[in-house]
Amino acid sequence: MVEDPDVLAGKPIADADWPLFGWSDDVRPNLAASLAASRPAVLATLYRVEGSAPRGPGAQMLFVDGRASGYFSGDCIEADVARHAAEVLGDGQPRRLHYGTGSPWIDIRLRCGGALYVLVERILPDSHAARGLLRNAEERMPCLWSTNGMRQELLPGEGAPLISTALDPLHIRRRFDPPRRLIVSGGDPGALALAHLAANAQFDTILLRPAGPSGPPPFAEVRYLREEPSRSLPTIGVDRWTAYVGATHEDHHDLGGCLYALRHGAGYVGMIGAKSRSPERLAALEAAGATRKELAQLRLAPGIAGLGKAPWEVAVAILAEVMQAFNPTGERA
Repeated sequence: MVEDPDVLAGKPIADADWPLFGWSDDVRPNLAASLAASRPAVLATLYRVEGSAPRGPGAQMLFVDGRASGYFSGDCIEADVARHAAEVLGDGQPRRLHYGTGSPWIDIRLRCGGALYVLVERILPDSHAARGLLRNAEERMPCLWSTNGMRQELLPGEGAPLISTALDPLHIRRRFDPPRRLIVSGGDPGALALAHLAANAQFDTILLRPAGPSGPPPFAEVRYLREEPSRSLPTIGVDRWTAYVGATHEDHHDLGGCLYALRHGAGYVGMIGAKSRSPERLAALEAAGATRKELAQLRLAPGIAGLGKAPWEVAVAILAEVMQAFNPTGERA
């Protein structure tokens, strides 16, 4: 969460020279920090959009101790949402805000037209729902944040839409999926660029480098392990919110990792290497027990074509393809 001590005191967020708070797309890390410090937080959820908008329903902002994270419009309404968040923090009463077409605030204009509807609610440090939300993230279980602004509870979320007001227009349910995770094995410039880029894109990122250097990689926010992928993945755990990319260029390292990831339902599995090696790699995986259905999920020569072969170009191409695989409908929680 980016420091901005004047946000809740009324300084417009849009006036910030460098609005880095908008990079934070998942409120849970900052919510965890607020609960750990026994500080209340204010959660704002965009639950309805009419017309075009930079963010879709389900986008969120979090306000804690004069700091903000997330964004809705790119500078049209954030400052006003922060003002209302300060009021909610003070009196505990939720606000339902309506901006754009039909809004009572005619002085706040949306450049892209349409209308945005936002629920602003206070989260207390002893909130059972908030602590359950964080616990589900740690256990990698999807869940629903169900709230009318005053009463907050957590419900099972498997198969639910990202956000819903179907039961009651004043009661929203917002799905939270486990954090996106990328596991990459390798240590060449392309593998390191991919791990670094994924971490900056807010993936839970793990770099595997069998018998690699004892010291960690020279960039933060990446967990580093020196084990074989086939030994590490069972301990780490693999699910449909996990991507695995084998990039050691050594089949005895990468094939075992790919086989485990495929068998355990990873959302994306790729293996870097020359296309000419694909038949022998597929044959080796099939001989190891991989089914045709599993092999159909494997991307040999992964990444969006045509971006180039320099390390950062390869990293961008692969990470973009991972994001597509995780967002087939353009929706993400």
